[in-house]
Amino acid sequence: MSTMDINQVLAQMRISRDQARSTSLEPASPVDFATLLKDSVDQVNQTQQQANKLAESFETGRTDASLAEVMISLQQASVSFQAMVQVRNKLVDAYKDVMNMPM
Repeated sequence: MSTMDINQVLAQMRISRDQARSTSLEPASPVDFATLLKDSVDQVNQTQQQANKLAESFETGRTDASLAEVMISLQQASVSFQAMVQVRNKLVDAYKDVMNMPM
């Protein structure tokens, strides 16, 4: 690598540094944990209901959806439910850890 290449790289790094410094981040608005959790559960529930409706429509022949679309929808609902269960398990474990801490 020549001296000119190194100087160009350094100049680009300085420009990036200056841009990063000049960029101001807005403070994040506070998020209510209960609302966030409820919205997540509602979204998983909605995904499951839509998948079940699509499957029922496919079974009765009332939709033009293919079998692949129905199966993908059902798998998405299943994965979202499994993810929600894992999050719940982690929250329960964290709660147990906090409750077992000595005061």
